[in-house]
Amino acid sequence: MPVDQGPDATGGASDDIAALAKGGRTNVFGFILRLAARLPFLFIAGRVYGPDLVGRFALAVVVVELAALVATLGLKRGLAQALSNTDRPHVHVVWDAMAVAFIVSMIASAVLIAFPEAMYPNSPIMGFDRFLPCIIVAIAWSDVSLAALAYRHNVKATVTARAVVEPWTISIGAWVFAFVSHRDGLMYSYMLSMLAAMIASVIPFVRSYGLPHGWTPRLGRIFSLARQNVPLAGADAIEWGTRNVDRFILGLLFAPSIVGIYYMAQQVASLPQKLKTSFEPIMGPVITTSLANKDYPAIANQVRQVGFWIMAAQAGMALMGSIPGEGVMGVVGPQFVAGTAALGFLLWAEVLASTGTVCESALVYMARHRNLMISLLMMGFQVALSFAFVFAMRRLGWPINFQAAGPAVALMVSVALTSAIKAWVLRRMLGEPVTGWRWPMVWAAGVAIIVGTAATKGPEWAELIVGIPAILISYLYVLWRFAFGPEDRKLFAKMPKADEEPTLPVEGSAAR
Repeated sequence: MPVDQGPDATGGASDDIAALAKGGRTNVFGFILRLAARLPFLFIAGRVYGPDLVGRFALAVVVVELAALVATLGLKRGLAQALSNTDRPHVHVVWDAMAVAFIVSMIASAVLIAFPEAMYPNSPIMGFDRFLPCIIVAIAWSDVSLAALAYRHNVKATVTARAVVEPWTISIGAWVFAFVSHRDGLMYSYMLSMLAAMIASVIPFVRSYGLPHGWTPRLGRIFSLARQNVPLAGADAIEWGTRNVDRFILGLLFAPSIVGIYYMAQQVASLPQKLKTSFEPIMGPVITTSLANKDYPAIANQVRQVGFWIMAAQAGMALMGSIPGEGVMGVVGPQFVAGTAALGFLLWAEVLASTGTVCESALVYMARHRNLMISLLMMGFQVALSFAFVFAMRRLGWPINFQAAGPAVALMVSVALTSAIKAWVLRRMLGEPVTGWRWPMVWAAGVAIIVGTAATKGPEWAELIVGIPAILISYLYVLWRFAFGPEDRKLFAKMPKADEEPTLPVEGSAAR
């Protein structure tokens, strides 16, 4: 029998869950599109460029994307609250945000162009390498544009930019540029994809908000907005850094080829992480509206419901990726099979991290500084544990591929502890349970493990073509039968018609 979900929420609470389901459903479709487009890139990068060039590319991109994230100054999540609590025209507020992103992007680009060693710590700097940071402004503008559109519940733009334009551009670009400049092909394709994603984000942004007629940038207001969003910017940077600092640590301790192998495992493992971001654009507006009304039970219900959806989906992805792990990594290229152990730990790290990341969606508004301190301390713990694991395995004489998996183990331990701490803090603030954990997930995983283990006994082609779908089907059947309740099935419900669609305030605010 399905798990008892208690009485169905009515009124606003039910509309909130329906809005979350609709936004998540649209973006999950985008996730599937992104998956279909990202796999060709991984195949081309692995087979055409090889682990050395992939590793060099991975280290440069990790620094550029961190700079771009900082350049948004937390506006990816803070813009919804800024729009909910302003009497100014929204078009002026969003263009202030674009101005902030532009100014900080220019500063970040100048710093990295002047000190390119930060991007290439273990390889020589040649040719166009130094100018990769020029793309930072495109990444930041795309993020701010999509955050503004999400406030108006336009998640279609995010799907188009992130799930269609960006991944297909980088996949096609990687193939074409391999014949133009094999050494720099990955860099060129990455820059082209970010530029294309920015165009795909800014066009619907301008259509929705319009050009800022009568707008004059207010530097005082801009810097005040930046100062208010420091905790949000820090939370975003630490969340991102938690998933990427392991790559940078490997760049300091190992050759580029090892970084390249780990990067490919990381890219496969990051696909389930995109399921979390499927709900991110819509969760901010929903939570800020409930917060303005001081409806704490509604916030707990939203966090608990979305947490279960994400955890259940990520566990399914982890089972599909880790049980036939060698076959999955072998598709990218035979030399990448060495990253199988890292892949397994990274996949399950995403499952363990899901509760913490969903809780953070509320904590960034309710306890910004406390959330930031927790994240900062836990990332420091992760870094220390990563070095400890690598050095301990070196001392014991373990193989290189085992040593390189050390940061993945550290990540898994760190995010599990972070999830427990943030769930405890949020529960105390809301006075309601916030974790989406349900015991039938264990039953579903157990059945999937039995089915997947049986599939690995056959040839590799059967393990992938037959085994992976069998794992997914068996897992979903048990989950649907024993874990899903009425609220969960809203995620799969038929799309409401336009006049029935649950909406939240966009120009007005309960806080006014």
